Amino acid sequence: MTDAERGCGTVRAIGGLWRWRHNPLRRTTDLVEAWLALATLVLILVVSPLIGALVGIAAQDALQQSVREQQQTRHKVTAIVVRKVDGSPLDPDPETSTARDRSSRVVADWTAPDGTARHGTVQASLENPRPGERFTLWTDDRGRIVGRPLDPATASTHAVLAGFGAAVLAVGAVEGARRLIVWRMVRRRYARWDQAWDKAGPDWGRTGTGS
Repeated sequence: MTDAERGCGTVRAIGGLWRWRHNPLRRTTDLVEAWLALATLVLILVVSPLIGALVGIAAQDALQQSVREQQQTRHKVTAIVVRKVDGSPLDPDPETSTARDRSSRVVADWTAPDGTARHGTVQASLENPRPGERFTLWTDDRGRIVGRPLDPATASTHAVLAGFGAAVLAVGAVEGARRLIVWRMVRRRYARWDQAWDKAGPDWGRTGTGS
């Protein structure tokens, strides 16, 4: 069932509140189901967006704090190729390879932010590295290789996605709870019908039954 179909079912149940107010054939479960649908709609329209907003704000604060910390502790340095490491990918297909595929592992020298000389095997953003070529690396304060710091725009995108995901999960939880309650109500209704049928079944259709 699609979201549109579930929404239509909820709206129909809510409309039943008005129709069933003075209907002599209405059952208590009909009104309970309609009120439950109304409560579900209110939660979906009010509470779920609020949860998404709160989660998004919290994620934004945490991620932007991480951005500031990474920008303070990660540094871009220039490294010099000493030699290419054997076994690095050669001539990848430019139509199917990624940026990582087109990089090469090399032995390089670089200077850490604290001024110490560093030497090691790293991934270079060069397709065909040659000794003496320069490329950039991200390191911590001691010159150890780290990833590129998170940028504010990417952090904001992650925060928005986190908020949206939280809102969707809240909607799913509310709708799931409503469906579970309705399912249990329907099962009880059928159980009562079965009990009533078991009592009336042996005499059903006989003349003078109940007299």
